[in-house]
Amino acid sequence: MNLLVSACLLGVRCRYSGTGCPNNNVFKLAEKHHLIPICPEQLGGLSTPRDPVELVSGRAATRDGSDRTEQFLRGAEEALRLARLYRCGGAVLKSRSPSCGFGKIYDGTFSGTLTEGNGVTAEQLAKAGLFLWNEENCGAISESAENNEE
Repeated sequence: MNLLVSACLLGVRCRYSGTGCPNNNVFKLAEKHHLIPICPEQLGGLSTPRDPVELVSGRAATRDGSDRTEQFLRGAEEALRLARLYRCGGAVLKSRSPSCGFGKIYDGTFSGTLTEGNGVTAEQLAKAGLFLWNEENCGAISESAENNEE
């Protein structure tokens, strides 16, 4: 199966801090799957490094209130375009990220507190019908998802 993967999970230094966060669970996926690295925030035009962003009242904002929603939406659209171009059956995304997190993301207070919700890109990919995993649960990519590729 072709999978979009948050590039930071493959060690690409694209996180807001200018670092990567390589993950062995994600590297193992390359044994059976074709991995397509993406960074929605870079695809949306944001630089690296950049100020941290959290979702606040439906907007992507920095701690000082600068609005980055347009870049986050553009990055999500580009990620979805790549998923369709490469016929991806799913995506392995960075947990808790305002772009890629799903299920739980930071709550917008910049305090490290988690809340229920999805990042901008995760939401778009889920609405388009892609299966989503993160670096913590990607070992559970199921046979049913793999068979759905065809």
